[in-house]
Amino acid sequence: MPLLGYGVLALGLNLFAGPAPAVTIAALGDSLTQGYGLPPEEGFVPQMERWLSARGAEAVLINAGVSGDTTAGGLSRVGWTLVSEVDAMIVALGGNDLLRGLDPAASRANLDGILKAAQDADVAVLLVGLSAPGNYGPAYKAAFDAMYPDLAARYGVLYFDNFLKGISNLPDREGAMRVYMQPDGIHPNAKGVALIVEAMGPKVLELIDRAE
Repeated sequence: MPLLGYGVLALGLNLFAGPAPAVTIAALGDSLTQGYGLPPEEGFVPQMERWLSARGAEAVLINAGVSGDTTAGGLSRVGWTLVSEVDAMIVALGGNDLLRGLDPAASRANLDGILKAAQDADVAVLLVGLSAPGNYGPAYKAAFDAMYPDLAARYGVLYFDNFLKGISNLPDREGAMRVYMQPDGIHPNAKGVALIVEAMGPKVLELIDRAE
């Protein structure tokens, strides 16, 4: 067969194969992931999905955020979150552990269990951290803050240091809190979520590359 024939055959096979299937990402988290206080279309998951789509990424995000959930809650449901369709997972837990002053050693063990489950399921992970306030003392803050990068390194997963980074890194943090957070001072409003997505989005693109 002439070389031209081989080219036509290859083209036909590519057309038959169709586009690559979308990567399915489960976002395992708490109210920050779930979209507390926001219209359904303005939460973290739908905004991130639109951000990725605008950049040509074929991804479907599953909202596995439960308001009020701790790392222990995340561990208890990671098994049924990691269904066979899931290719990757964003793990964003720990905020409620902080609010309750839970022992960082327990939080670390729970996150370790979540990452182990993902590893066993051969699912790529982006681990999203948080920064503890200083009111629990320096030892607590050091232990809490360190668990995220330590576990990310141990399991070789992607790491994003602070879920709220898109807001907290703005020059006028006090002003940003007024403009981009809901009145409770804990949850971002829709504009705040957009900043969070803009900051974290490149890491999620990396996650998609790993999953593919």
